[in-house]
Amino acid sequence: MKITLKDGSVKEYDSAKTVYEIALDISEGLARAACAGEVDGEVVDLRTTIDKDASLNILTAKDKEGLAVYRHTAAHVLAEAVKRVFPDVKLTIGPSIDTGFYYDFDGPSFSREDLDKLEAEMKKIIKEGAQIEQFYLSREEAIKLMEERQEPYKVELINDLPEDARLSFYRQGDFVDLCAGPHLMSTKYVKAFKLLSSSSAYWRGDSNKAVLQRIYGTAFGTKDELNDYLAYLEDIKKRDHNKIGREMELFTTVDVIGQGLPLFMPKGTRMLETLQRWIEDKEDEEWGYVRTKTPLFAKSDLYKISGHWDHYKDGMFILGDEEKVVDEMKAGEQVEIKESDVYALRPMTCPFQFFIYKNSQKSYRDLPIRMAETSTLFRNEDSGEMHGLTRVRQFTITEAHLIVRPDQAVEEFKGALALIKDCLTTLGLQNDVTYRLSKWDPANKEKYIGDPETWEQTEQHLRDILTELELPFYEAAGEAAFYGPKVDINTKNVYGKEDTVMTVQWDPMNAERFDMYYIDQNGEKQRPLIIHRTSAGCYERTLAWLIEKYMGKFPTWLCPEQVRVLPISEKYEEYAQSVVKELKKNKVLATVDLRSEKIGYKIREARKARVPYMLIVGEKEQEDKTVSVRSRYDGDAGARPLDDFIKDICEEIRTKAIRKELEEEGSEAEGKRMR
Repeated sequence: MKITLKDGSVKEYDSAKTVYEIALDISEGLARAACAGEVDGEVVDLRTTIDKDASLNILTAKDKEGLAVYRHTAAHVLAEAVKRVFPDVKLTIGPSIDTGFYYDFDGPSFSREDLDKLEAEMKKIIKEGAQIEQFYLSREEAIKLMEERQEPYKVELINDLPEDARLSFYRQGDFVDLCAGPHLMSTKYVKAFKLLSSSSAYWRGDSNKAVLQRIYGTAFGTKDELNDYLAYLEDIKKRDHNKIGREMELFTTVDVIGQGLPLFMPKGTRMLETLQRWIEDKEDEEWGYVRTKTPLFAKSDLYKISGHWDHYKDGMFILGDEEKVVDEMKAGEQVEIKESDVYALRPMTCPFQFFIYKNSQKSYRDLPIRMAETSTLFRNEDSGEMHGLTRVRQFTITEAHLIVRPDQAVEEFKGALALIKDCLTTLGLQNDVTYRLSKWDPANKEKYIGDPETWEQTEQHLRDILTELELPFYEAAGEAAFYGPKVDINTKNVYGKEDTVMTVQWDPMNAERFDMYYIDQNGEKQRPLIIHRTSAGCYERTLAWLIEKYMGKFPTWLCPEQVRVLPISEKYEEYAQSVVKELKKNKVLATVDLRSEKIGYKIREARKARVPYMLIVGEKEQEDKTVSVRSRYDGDAGARPLDDFIKDICEEIRTKAIRKELEEEGSEAEGKRMR
């Protein structure tokens, strides 16, 4: 038997060997560090026996796949600890994830004090060093074992497996879990771990099923790696837009108003208005869009034409009782209420704009028509999905729909991507994104409208466009809209979760559903194509992104307060007020701090508020008509004529400049986010 190792060398054996035995034959150190094996490209347990020629890579915690096995074992150690400390808790599932591992339990919620107790118990289990053994049972034996151990969720999982499934279990001491593995050879090999937090989660992700308690943890091959990661977590907490946004009084939330419904305070509102005016001017004046304004809700009839009623109703807020209306219609002859009297808040703007297009007959010369709208939308997100400004139930988006002839579609799609890139570059975000070609899932056809041939053709169009534009992209099945494929522009928040921030969709379906047409050169009716797109995305999510990127130290043009004037004492308040007046006359967002505080305190407060520029005024400045400039970029820049300062800051705002210091901070933040 010939075993080809990763470096190309070959080991020969006269009989079958386990992966662990081969690792031991290579070196004792490698065997101690080994977490799993990769045999002919498949990650397997160290206990796996190889009895024929194969390629083998021994995986350690330094390998992504090996670390996943290491963390999976840590999850089992956690589960055993929970069963020891809280015997009545029921087990569900506990996988490894990119940042560590989690395990879901049916039981009471866990406090930080509980997590500390569980950590202590995990250390005992690791010290005991029980061997981890894999064994298999028949379906009947497996159900009997889990019923005896009073684990109903495991019984449910077994019943859902195929009849011919080989049921794998792992045992460590008295603890047994249904699991396909792989796992380490012993609990003693888990060296460095930390339980991070707990939260609620639905069984199998279904809001109609039991609410479980999820414990998140992480684990690394060495304590130094763990400590580095924990330090990183502490750092990103400082960048969390939820924390910074509230500290800066940009937004807040209130329980009695509801989850996913943020309140924007004056400073946050100012930023949103600045972004909105910039985007609207850019779209209309530079990119040839016309602007529309459409209702926030509509009859269910509209969404039935678009297909949203059949494919997206669970994500919509329904106004009226649809079932009651239908029942009353069936109940008797004298029924005034109609099914169409059921309304819904809009989750998108496209069907509204389609009827604007249909309001008059269009010629081929009229196309393309680019209709943009600053759209407030509503989506009934699960409560467990809510997070700050990145996932909310009411949001405002830079939405547009391009109605184009087929021969215009490719260039218009490229133009939509170019506009997005333009916006990203101005905001300093162009290097923080990835591009995804989001495709349909042929194995789940009921989720989509249209035929397979159309889907394949449109997906190839997008693939060709991305390739031609030399945009690096990856493909993902099942991420398309139900009516067409799309290019999603994604980024990661400070916690590593990927969010879609902008999107461009190719829609070959809705023109026919809405009977949209134009008259071609021959006087014949033709169906247009539709491109759905955002430019700067959802304002709320983009603001969250900007907060985390710049840690609240935004480019000056975006800041809700660009200058704060600080008089040294009451004697110079009048001059300070005149400085503010002159700044405001030049459309600079300026305030004055007239509190009876020492100047050092005022400076610290302005710095804490992340104001780009402080202008300190006293006797000399008043006499010379100057200001003493302090900035978060250059520190103490000394005295300058007020007119010179105004000229420079107005130029900085007009050009939407991003100072080098901000670029460096943003790059550092992005590096940490992508780790």
